Amino acid sequence: MNEERYILFDQYLQGELTVDERNGFENQLSQDPEMAAEFETFKNLHVQLEDKFGYEEEREAFKANLKTISDKHFNTSKPKVIGLNAWYFAAAASVLILFGLFFFNYNQNPVFEDYNHPEQASFTERGETQETMQQAQTAFNERQYAEAIPLFESILKEKKTPEVQYFYGISLLEESHYKKAETVFNELISGTSVYKDKAKWNLALSKLKQKDYKGCKETLQTISQDYENYDDVQNLLDDLD
Repeated sequence: MNEERYILFDQYLQGELTVDERNGFENQLSQDPEMAAEFETFKNLHVQLEDKFGYEEEREAFKANLKTISDKHFNTSKPKVIGLNAWYFAAAASVLILFGLFFFNYNQNPVFEDYNHPEQASFTERGETQETMQQAQTAFNERQYAEAIPLFESILKEKKTPEVQYFYGISLLEESHYKKAETVFNELISGTSVYKDKAKWNLALSKLKQKDYKGCKETLQTISQDYENYDDVQNLLDDLD
């Protein structure tokens, strides 16, 4: 564990390096893929921590702990032999600091897969679109969303119903066509069908899948407590806090 490296990462992100130090750091990153990868991870965790907490206090505590460990066990200016136990303690303490300040908070964020449980489609449409509807239903229920999308689009050209729109929107979301999916969900939300709250839930899931936690939370807060799966809404809100 290189404590000095993490302090350097933090100083770079905070703009505390001189021009020469900054140029030297960037040159190191371009020549050392392993260091560059560590920096990207650190930077991502830095953003997560800054979004979730008032960052300055945690940052100063982090730096102080690393400096204490580094001065006590890794200061090469002091002719000192470090025993195995001391080295192990320093490394373990460093891991705990990093884990406590960064990884724990980073991993607190809920993930799309934990809440994504699409219901089964069951269409009763009859007439000219019956065959296409059956194909779309089968594709959707078998999670063949890429196949279901053009089938739903064909059906919607003939007859636009909230039910078909809803399952079409879910298919788009599953294939990460976020803008199209959200357009469908917002249209359902502006209507009065029974799919209104379901569309809000899936709009929130779209935000979650894109790691837009603020947008996800804001959408969840608009869902009525009468929604049949409101327990999921409350659980996701709790996970986002």
